[in-house]
Amino acid sequence: MQGYVNPTGYRELPAPRRSGLVCSWTAALPPDAAPFVQRVLPDGCVDLIWSDAGILLAGPDTGPMPAAMRPGDAVVAVRFAPGLAPPVLGVPADAVRDGRLPLREVWGADADRLAAEVAAAVPDARPGVLVAGVTARAARAAPSDPLVPAVVSGLARSSVRAVSDALGLGERQLRRRSLAAFGYGPKTLQRVLRFQRALRLARAGRPLADVALAAGYADQAHLAHEVRDLAGEPIRGLL
Repeated sequence: MQGYVNPTGYRELPAPRRSGLVCSWTAALPPDAAPFVQRVLPDGCVDLIWSDAGILLAGPDTGPMPAAMRPGDAVVAVRFAPGLAPPVLGVPADAVRDGRLPLREVWGADADRLAAEVAAAVPDARPGVLVAGVTARAARAAPSDPLVPAVVSGLARSSVRAVSDALGLGERQLRRRSLAAFGYGPKTLQRVLRFQRALRLARAGRPLADVALAAGYADQAHLAHEVRDLAGEPIRGLL
């Protein structure tokens, strides 16, 4: 929507890639603002979101998810790149797909200790404290599935069958490993990655017919159908 401003002042900050993070981010709703609901779109990522209530684990989504904020709310979060959260979480991604649950259900008392450290920091330091805590845990975790980069890059260019053949895996084995790493089977992962690629191109000002072709859709009608299915509204509404 032209001229739209997110009232939460959402802001992304860089994070060390060795942790598996894409970024950290913050959002806050002023005390005199109206309640706000943000539509969160599928992106294959996992977020850990700190607030006064503790740390929430937001799993990979398969459709639009509402995220509500009340006046005076403030959150600090980190976002894992697709496929890189499970070793740090200690659970496969499909166990938290479409989920919103307290991180303590996965990390136990460690989640409460990290939440307390973030709460004790001054507001400007909180993103760094959360990133440091997650990075320290990532350093102790097992490596991520080594096929993650190849699956992501392969599905951006080729069919599931072609990726399976290139990796020397049967389609059933590829699906099993994709579910554990990404929370999705490879076909759903491909749809989500293609959807996000289309959004980036459209937000850059490309005509929608060009976006459809460049992102790998059969045509503009195919793009429109997929966006409605994954986002719950037409692409022009998202822009």
